[in-house]
Amino acid sequence: MRKLLALFLLLSSPVGAEEAAQTDKLVNLVHQDCGSCHGLTLKGGLGPDIRPQSLSHYDIDTLSTVVLDGIPDTAMPPWRPLMSEADAKKIAEYLLQGDVK
Repeated sequence: MRKLLALFLLLSSPVGAEEAAQTDKLVNLVHQDCGSCHGLTLKGGLGPDIRPQSLSHYDIDTLSTVVLDGIPDTAMPPWRPLMSEADAKKIAEYLLQGDVK
């Protein structure tokens, strides 16, 4: 009950609601933009599987760096020109933890 109340208070506050909306946008970006290469279910396509079990060898900082800087000599592009380090970290957390919705 305490966790439910804390979640309600977080989401009902302007900052919490904005953060939740930003998280939803990032999750959508993962499934739409990343999914265009990694498959809409993230199981792989042109790019490899990026579900948690396939990324378990990464830590959050390393994976967020991959998101930001891409992987040279592969199709993985750098996203640094388009997103903040904080957003890349949230994406890395999402990819490592799985669906948090």
